[in-house]
Amino acid sequence: MGNNKKTFVSLKKNTEFRKIYNAGSSAADRFLVIYKLKSIGGEPRIGFSISKKFGKAVKRNRTKRILREICRLNLDRFEKGFNYIIIVRMAAQNCDYKALEKSVFRILEKLKN
Repeated sequence: MGNNKKTFVSLKKNTEFRKIYNAGSSAADRFLVIYKLKSIGGEPRIGFSISKKFGKAVKRNRTKRILREICRLNLDRFEKGFNYIIIVRMAAQNCDYKALEKSVFRILEKLKN
C-alpha cells in the first residue's frame, strides 16, 4: 500500500466561513456554488456546506465524501493561496461522481477569470 495520499486542509471554523462569504468572490452552476478568497497560507483550504434540507445525514455525508475525494484528487486545479467553500445545491441530490466533478471543474474555470 503506497503512501502517496494527497490531502488538503479543511475549513472548519464558523468565523472562517463567514469571512469568505462576506469578502470572497463566487461562481455557481445548477449543482454547486463555490466561494473563493485570498488567504495568507500556501496550500488551498476547502470547506463544505450542505443544508439539512438536502436529505438525511447519510445522503449529506455521502455527497460530502464524493466532493472531498474530487478535491483531493484534483488539488492542482485549486489555486494556491486561496480558501474555498463549496456549497451543495438541492439540484445535486441525484448527482453522481462524474456530474459533481464536471460541476467543480466548470466553476473553478469561471472563478479564474
